[in-house]
Amino acid sequence: MTFISINAQHTTPEIIKNEVAEALSYYPELDAIPISVKFKKNIKKSTMMAQPKFWSLFGSRKNRKYVILISEKIKISGKEFYTKSISNDIMIGWLGHELGHIMDYKDRSGLNLFWFGIKYYLSGSYIKEAERAADINAVSHGMGSYILDTKNFILDHADIQQDYKDRIKKYYLSPEEIMVLVEEMESK
Repeated sequence: MTFISINAQHTTPEIIKNEVAEALSYYPELDAIPISVKFKKNIKKSTMMAQPKFWSLFGSRKNRKYVILISEKIKISGKEFYTKSISNDIMIGWLGHELGHIMDYKDRSGLNLFWFGIKYYLSGSYIKEAERAADINAVSHGMGSYILDTKNFILDHADIQQDYKDRIKKYYLSPEEIMVLVEEMESK
């Protein structure tokens, strides 16, 4: 797979460069922060995942690097589909959500991020708090329509496995909550 640089700090597989560039355009605060986007064979319980690169946790926040991992395939009704083949707007929305996580991570200390990771894997209520914060970050950065498209794609797609839909309903903002946030942002 060919990787390209979007700018001095951001790399991505060439096949999704336009979607990554579009999602990043909503987060100018991340322009100077190193972020690599990569496909991974499989990510348990998820389609994408943003995290700091492990060794960068031991340095200063200003030198921290991040990676967004994208599962190569998603299962829909027992069949596997390549993630890179989903529509551009859905991919941009998913990436926008993950960039929302990086916004949350960038000002935390390394120790705080370790603790965050432990709580995320042990506590359902903490997962909900973290996922909703990422959605709120994306909406507040003007990505409401993309986030809404992505949620509706997942929840309305008849062939997406119900356990994945249930996880989205349990931990993430609902389409209705996203619409309320968008309306609040537009009225400001």
